[in-house]
Amino acid sequence: MTLAGVLRTACLAGAAAVLAGCASLPFGLGGARDDAAAAPAGAASAPVDRAEYRLDVQAPGPLRALLLNYLDLARFQNAPATDAINAAELERLLRAAPAQARGLLETEGYFNAVVTAERAGSEAGLPLLRVTVVPGPRATVHAVSVEASGPLQTANVAGNVAAQREIAALRAQWPLRPGDPFRQGAWTDAKNATLARLRADGYAAATWSSTQARVDAPENRADLAVVLDSGPLYQLGTLRIEGAKRYGEDAIRRLSTFGPGDPYSEKTLLDFQERLQKLGLFEGASVELDADPATAGAAPVLVRVKELTQHQATIGIGYSANTGPRVSVEHTNRRVFDRPLIAKNKVQYGPENKSWDGELSTYPLEGLYRNLVSGSASKLTVDDQQQLGWNARIGRAQDTGRIERLLFAEIAHARVDAADLASQGDAVSVNSHWIFRDVDNVLLPTKGLTTSAQAALGVARGSRSVFGDPLETSKGPFGRAYARLTYYEPFGNGWYGSARVEAGQVFAKSVVGIPDTLLFRAGGDDSVRGYGYRTLGPEIRGITVGGRTLLTGSVEIARPISPKYPAYWWAAFVDAGNAADRWTDMKPAVGYGVGLRWRSPVGPLRVDVAYGQQVKQVRVHLSVGVAF
Repeated sequence: MTLAGVLRTACLAGAAAVLAGCASLPFGLGGARDDAAAAPAGAASAPVDRAEYRLDVQAPGPLRALLLNYLDLARFQNAPATDAINAAELERLLRAAPAQARGLLETEGYFNAVVTAERAGSEAGLPLLRVTVVPGPRATVHAVSVEASGPLQTANVAGNVAAQREIAALRAQWPLRPGDPFRQGAWTDAKNATLARLRADGYAAATWSSTQARVDAPENRADLAVVLDSGPLYQLGTLRIEGAKRYGEDAIRRLSTFGPGDPYSEKTLLDFQERLQKLGLFEGASVELDADPATAGAAPVLVRVKELTQHQATIGIGYSANTGPRVSVEHTNRRVFDRPLIAKNKVQYGPENKSWDGELSTYPLEGLYRNLVSGSASKLTVDDQQQLGWNARIGRAQDTGRIERLLFAEIAHARVDAADLASQGDAVSVNSHWIFRDVDNVLLPTKGLTTSAQAALGVARGSRSVFGDPLETSKGPFGRAYARLTYYEPFGNGWYGSARVEAGQVFAKSVVGIPDTLLFRAGGDDSVRGYGYRTLGPEIRGITVGGRTLLTGSVEIARPISPKYPAYWWAAFVDAGNAADRWTDMKPAVGYGVGLRWRSPVGPLRVDVAYGQQVKQVRVHLSVGVAF
């Protein structure tokens, strides 16, 4: 029996049941109502003869749910009065139920199911109807044939290596493999996924030449055969841009990493679209290929953008477990002095943290680079210490999707004041920051890794005193290195794991004073949970200061709380680490606990309850987003 025959049988059975129900509806739900229909005007209407009953479906769990969702006996059981059925119609549905159920079961691969439908007494004063299913063995995929026709097959026969690889990949990645259960949904998904892959790989007009699923019901097997008509292999043509008025087209064209004659791939255009959306000039951006086969040799690329306003101000109120409540004001000017420049300024004010950040950058230049000038100033109160700092930078940034680079020269100043400690330092340095991402989702990663690395060379000077006694005052060269690696891995059955390690070191003579902002401290939401923000580090006479070495790590497992709410997860974790002046002085502090996660559209919202073993205290941590 072919799949078409199976579906035809199911449809005829369902249509027979529906048509039988429709036959009675226009006539007052049965012959007993004909007299009422002919009664003189003003006569009292007779009550509707509505059939009420109980339904019991005896079948394995997933099949029972399928029948309760789609079987007519189940749908009409609690139907409103306007759709009610009478006793005669109920009998017809009962007789039609086995055929309809078998049609539904065949879509799940059960072609030899035995189904009975009968009256089984009464329940709560209502007739009890019972549908019993013995599904029998499930059909499985026995053989699969994936072939191509059109230009792809022509190139394949001619020995074109790219075409041969494409066909081999289509066969290797066909989702429905021999031995897999045969289901109508899986069959449809396999065809859709394979066609989408070929279109994404350059054959944008690909379609199916033929698809066939030949089912041998007695043997419970299905032989699958598909033939793809590739259509032409597309090459990219010129950009056609719509909606670029205020900010011009130059920035858009510079963000495209392809040119006329380059082979088309869906990923190329999606990466281009992502860069446009991240540019900060557009509320929305879409990139599409004009898939007219007549222009396949130079297919136009259609770019549509919706520009943001030139000026935008945002006022926010927030809270962080690290620094407490805050109010923020942010302003963006997307065309400074009517030039291709973007200026951003953000001010945050809170009891424990006050800061300003500003940046002036160009629109993207050749090679996706941007020139920038930036600065920041902050006043942070942590662990009874007041930490003040500012910096100024000039440099270049590059964002290529998976990799971000930042090269800059910096002047930095930092001062720390406490009851019995005072320190200050200045530094001039050249810096390189690098971020690499290879994850399934940048905002909500579950598989892959991210790496962040920083390096700096410069000259620093500083001084420090405790209880009024100067401990350090010197000037000299220094180097600074930092790296952070985070790995994500799903374990199946809804379990997800992540692991993080970070390390850093400042290279300088012990007498050289380094600004506190260039030293290391640990503790807080994205460091060692269970401890306050930046409260872990070396101590001088009981006072925590910045260290010249850093090492922290974390292991976490998580899974959704319920299949009904996949965006809400619970988690368990263990963190450890510290900062010190020398590696030999490193004494890791341990924190562990449990947490809740909401995987929101803007990133994960995390609420963690952690116990800090070193301080013997429980601390609540709240954070949003993913740290790189």
